[in-house]
Amino acid sequence: MKFGSVTNPEIIDFTLPNDHLDTKRVLNKYKDDNVPELYVGCAKWNRADLKGFYPRGTKDELEYYSKQFNSIELNATFYRVFPPEQFAKWYDKTPDGFKFFPKLNQEISHWKRLNEVKESVEHYLYSAINLKEKLGTLFLQMHNNFAPKDFNRVINFIESWPKEIPLAIEFRHTNWYNDESVANELYDLLELNNISNVIVDTAGRRDLMHMRLTNATAFVRYVGANHSSDYNRLNDWIERIKIWTDQGIKEIDFFVHQNIEKESPLLSAHFIKMANKELGYNLKIPNGNDTNDQLSLI
Repeated sequence: MKFGSVTNPEIIDFTLPNDHLDTKRVLNKYKDDNVPELYVGCAKWNRADLKGFYPRGTKDELEYYSKQFNSIELNATFYRVFPPEQFAKWYDKTPDGFKFFPKLNQEISHWKRLNEVKESVEHYLYSAINLKEKLGTLFLQMHNNFAPKDFNRVINFIESWPKEIPLAIEFRHTNWYNDESVANELYDLLELNNISNVIVDTAGRRDLMHMRLTNATAFVRYVGANHSSDYNRLNDWIERIKIWTDQGIKEIDFFVHQNIEKESPLLSAHFIKMANKELGYNLKIPNGNDTNDQLSLI
């Protein structure tokens, strides 16, 4: 994932911003004694990207991946329109408790730019629902140049989205966040319709760290910089999730990307290890490489 990559990550201030003032208010509405669900994974499972992760002789990459992680951010559905049968096959290959978090197809977000997409959305969902209970939050990623001038399209899309299917939306044009009146209108719209506000933690776009949750699900897309600071950044996220847990969060969906994707399993394993230690989870720490030993963490 090259989005937000920089040449010199050592000069970036990776400090997590303070939460938006309304995040605590939103989370407090959901507060109870239940432990929030935590899903951690990579963006892809193919061997070409996750070099060194799969033991020799691995015949089915998804089958192996899904025994190591409890989720996948499914980016392939952005580039290709898969038939219902393919989603059903993915369902059958993965164990109970595993979840897919598919990205909506680029026809919806980039080609039609939310304009007259009812049929495209229905076609997509008709296939995706074959994941049944393994279907996690879907997410919509808008083009960098999709600006607030088309806010009406966002309103129409959100208000027509089927309420029973969880959705998260990622906006990349900076005016969604640096114009306070636009940002507040957007946050209110998402909150009213129970849609998650994607947070992107990447080196070159710190403006996307709005830290404004709009429902009880945090959908975080973390982009490492292939730098030693990547691990400290993940530790900081553990501390922030502690705060959100105390405030009432119900689900954390945390997906790890890298400019060089082969390191994504390493970072994910570190995050899971810290979540188990600091947050009291008991998630499997992924294994990998040709010896099938636990991934080594720096």
